Amino acid sequence: MSPVALSLEGKVALVTGGSRGIGAATVRLFREAGSRVAFSYRSAHATAATLVAECGGPQLCRALCQELASPEDGRALVRRTVEAFGRLDILVANHGVWPPHDAPIADLSESQWRSTLAVNLDSVYGLLQAAVAWFQAQTSAKTPTAGQAPPAAARGQCHIVLVSSTAGQRGEAFHADYAASKGALISLTKGLATELAPHGIQVNCVAPGWVRTDMSAPALGEPASRDRVLAAIPLGRPADPIEIAGPILFLCTPLAGFITGEIVNVNGGAVLVG
Repeated sequence: MSPVALSLEGKVALVTGGSRGIGAATVRLFREAGSRVAFSYRSAHATAATLVAECGGPQLCRALCQELASPEDGRALVRRTVEAFGRLDILVANHGVWPPHDAPIADLSESQWRSTLAVNLDSVYGLLQAAVAWFQAQTSAKTPTAGQAPPAAARGQCHIVLVSSTAGQRGEAFHADYAASKGALISLTKGLATELAPHGIQVNCVAPGWVRTDMSAPALGEPASRDRVLAAIPLGRPADPIEIAGPILFLCTPLAGFITGEIVNVNGGAVLVG
């Protein structure tokens, strides 16, 4: 018997927030699966350049310095990806901000609220709008009428994976801005899955819990908050980034060809006990 292969040969993927953490692990894994990958970063120039070199150089992996804080930022990033590689088959919206300091809703500033939603939601809207336009342009098969299955040539041609959070499902006290933005991604996943399925576009979501990344370092590095975090995870530890990247890769392969509109929880069981 041949080994099972998770192949993305011939595909072009865009991974946002790809210079470190979950994004960097996803970039590496997608390259190992055969995809050409563009990834965005905001300021980590040296880290991004090192990742490009590690993944085969700019013909196979391209780092794009791009702010993601508005719909137009998202549309610009998609345009730059297509300019670099000539097409786009996979969008992984992984970027985001999590203001680490507790902010009770009575004290949550409007500027923080607007800033969090601008990065975590508004830019994703722009990414989705531009990416779907490219996906549909690349799909030559005729769109079926309501109630008909798409032709074989159109099935699973393109993939969208939105990275949400357990906070998007159960909320997070003192982080209403973050929870609201991540909950919106879950609703987007469900709505777009049914809207885009006839076009051969699968839309899914991965919802991590606590992961060892730069964003979570302040909370995981302080003993009292770390103990609270670990006590709420049945597996007793935060995830490593590769443990989130693996499910993202799976959802973009033919083995997940009949999965769309799903929220894949990757949180060590935390969502069950919160």
